[in-house]
Amino acid sequence: MFFLACVMVHMTVVNCSSFCFILTGLLCRRKGRTPRRPKKPSNIEKDPVGVYCRIRPLGGEDEECCVEMISSSTIQLHAPDGLKANRNGEYKETQYCFKKVFGIKTTQIELFEDVAKPLIEDLIHCKNGLLFTYGVTGSGKTYTMTGSPGEGGLLPRSLDMLFNSIGPFQAKRFVFKPDEKNGIEVQNQVDALLERQKRDNQQSVPRTPSSRQRADPEFADMINPDQACKFEGVDEDCCYSVFVSYIEIYNNYIYDLLEDAPFDPVRPKPPQSKILREDQNHNMYVAGCTEVEVKSTEEAFEVFWKGQKKRRIANTELNRESSRSHSVFTVKLAQAPLDADGDHILQDKSQVNVSQLCLVDLAGSERTSRTRAEGSRLREAGNINQSLMTLRTCMEVLRENQMCGTNRMVPYRDSKVTHLFKNYFDGEGKVRMVVCVNPKAEDYEETLLVMRFAEMTQEVEVARPVDRPICGLTPGRRQRNQAFKDELSRRLEERGGPVNGDPIQLNQLIESLPPLPPCELSDPSDDQTLPRLMEVLERRYRIRQKMTEQFNQTANNMKYTLQQFESQFSSKENVLHDQRSKLGEKDKVIANQRTEIERLEKKSKTLEYKIDILQKTTEMYEQDKRSLQQELEGREQRLQKELAERRRMEQRMQGMVTDTKLKWERECERRVNAKQLELQNKLWVKDEKLKQLKAIVTENGGASGGPAEPPRKPERPSRERDRNIVEKRSASPTPLSTVPPVHPMHRRSHSAGGEKWVDHKPASNLDLDTVMQPIIPNAIKVSTPNEKALSKCHKYVLRHQELASDGEIETKLIKGNVFKTRGGGQAVEFTDIETLKQEDPTAPSRKRRSGSREGPAQTDDIENRPPVANISSSHGYQKRRRP
Repeated sequence: MFFLACVMVHMTVVNCSSFCFILTGLLCRRKGRTPRRPKKPSNIEKDPVGVYCRIRPLGGEDEECCVEMISSSTIQLHAPDGLKANRNGEYKETQYCFKKVFGIKTTQIELFEDVAKPLIEDLIHCKNGLLFTYGVTGSGKTYTMTGSPGEGGLLPRSLDMLFNSIGPFQAKRFVFKPDEKNGIEVQNQVDALLERQKRDNQQSVPRTPSSRQRADPEFADMINPDQACKFEGVDEDCCYSVFVSYIEIYNNYIYDLLEDAPFDPVRPKPPQSKILREDQNHNMYVAGCTEVEVKSTEEAFEVFWKGQKKRRIANTELNRESSRSHSVFTVKLAQAPLDADGDHILQDKSQVNVSQLCLVDLAGSERTSRTRAEGSRLREAGNINQSLMTLRTCMEVLRENQMCGTNRMVPYRDSKVTHLFKNYFDGEGKVRMVVCVNPKAEDYEETLLVMRFAEMTQEVEVARPVDRPICGLTPGRRQRNQAFKDELSRRLEERGGPVNGDPIQLNQLIESLPPLPPCELSDPSDDQTLPRLMEVLERRYRIRQKMTEQFNQTANNMKYTLQQFESQFSSKENVLHDQRSKLGEKDKVIANQRTEIERLEKKSKTLEYKIDILQKTTEMYEQDKRSLQQELEGREQRLQKELAERRRMEQRMQGMVTDTKLKWERECERRVNAKQLELQNKLWVKDEKLKQLKAIVTENGGASGGPAEPPRKPERPSRERDRNIVEKRSASPTPLSTVPPVHPMHRRSHSAGGEKWVDHKPASNLDLDTVMQPIIPNAIKVSTPNEKALSKCHKYVLRHQELASDGEIETKLIKGNVFKTRGGGQAVEFTDIETLKQEDPTAPSRKRRSGSREGPAQTDDIENRPPVANISSSHGYQKRRRP
């Protein structure tokens, strides 16, 4: 029975292998070669870019908030109070809609479930994805992407879910190998083994981190084991391998953060920038970028942390650790189907599917007026803002081309960021953006620009990724192969030896039995064939009994021998037990020592990390110190210049005050003299009238009484005093000629221009029925000025009426410019005065003769007084008529 069972198992193995081989041949003849990826149809389905919003908590409870979450998909922005006061309340509350809004109490796992988890599922299904964070500086982009110990961000959770899903189905190292042209090659098991041995022997080459090493304490607790995610829809008939790369875009140059450049302490070399190239599928990639094959989450973390230490960060006024570059962490997943036996990978490059997920942490936009950046920081900020502006421009052109049907060229090449991700927007893949918002009032204007960009990005559509073609082999190959191996191992354990046996011994055993006679019955009355067959079977039965007796005897002998061996083995086992007890004690000592060594290593790593952080902090402080010293020196120089300028200004102001004082003294003296002259003229006129009246009375008396004396010619009052006064005012500029100035021509009002005026005419003014009236076009006429009227105009004029010295009404047009004040109100700066007068031509005029001696004084008076426009009047005095 034992030998028959061995023969049956052997036949089962042979038949299974033959069946798989035949099935493989049939499938190959029927299907032929696996078709390539089909071309894109003309009617490509598109999906909009998924935009999410995450609100960061405020730093303090007393800070003013300008962002309010209305619903799970809407936020509202309202301008802070200070900004409303400065801008006359022009800012209104605005609402913006997103695919989903995450409030200040949102955890990292909730964000990952909605944003990044579908991208990992698409990555396993051979679909590309792009996820990037966008926002102003200090809005929480790096925290959202990377996270902190205990609160892992999108990147660590994505890696953890990926390896939890494909962990049992990963290929061995170096089975998949990058071809340095953005493709993946498949190597056989022998070449992969040689690559591994070569890597182990070359100590100078940096090794890929091993998955059996203990995790670094800094990121070992990034993800809680209770929050681990796994995708159940993984194709078990494929083998997977993960490659990661990490680059940064600094000042529009690409640098590889995983490149191990030789360090020269004497003459250190700056890192070399990389260039972008296009592969055969028209996809952009970084030429010469380091791609590391990883087999676990811990390995990927260690690679990420290695590049993170090289990333450029700096201290600014708004963020203690501000990213000065755009970082791109690329996860590339290569997968290929198993062969028909389900044991090895198909050695066909066309069957290898490569998908990638780019996790981008964009540097925050910032205003130099707030960060006070100088030197290299100012250049970094300029390049960051320029690249983000290029991204906005590309989005605007894409939206215009899609909505309006235009064919404008999208300026991808203006920036390395947009050029690298060109194939995502022009090709296919899922694109998602997380907009990080800081709700504090100081970031309101920058947040407003970010919201507008996010609103525009949601209108851009990207081609929906298509499913990869299914391999033509039968599904479930890995499972059947594993089941066959398990069954074979189980039977080997039951039989205690190899199940296939020796074919020669089996054939000899079968030949030793009597041959069976012919068993064909030609006649129903045949009574010889059955007896012969019964006789042969009886002989075979007797031989089998003898073999059974021999087998039992041999088994008893073997049993006795085994008992002897067992007794010897028990004695040996006692000795081994004693040795094992001693070895166990030694193992405990070794385990304690290993635990202590691990504790010390962990402590050493922690101290090294702290030392690294302290060194960076020290460098930052030293750099801040140098920048502050330079700023202090600059401010001291500016202070000295301001003090010198202030002294010069004081001296200038003193001279201006002295000149103004002297000028006003002369003006007052001139006005006093003019008033005295006017009063003397009035007194002289009265004297003349009295003399005329006296002459008339005298004539009447002479006519009645006798001849009267001829009237005495009246004499004009003496001007000696006036001459003295004029001689005292000789300090003013002497006119070039003593001839009286000509009458000024009528000047048109300044209000005839194209500006808008506020015509302020008080209600107390009288309407003068004169032919010439001041007419101001484009004017708003008011009786009382108000802020509404002033805010709409640029000019202001006031009509002021007063009684002149000759008893007539004099109208003054006081004009000025209207401007806005810093407090939000309106102010008027007076610049000009026009005087409108009317005179009665029948009234006695006081114009002086051209030959009088007051000519110089009159010239000085006209020169120093402001310009006056007279209506129906003439300068000077009329000639006095003799009585």
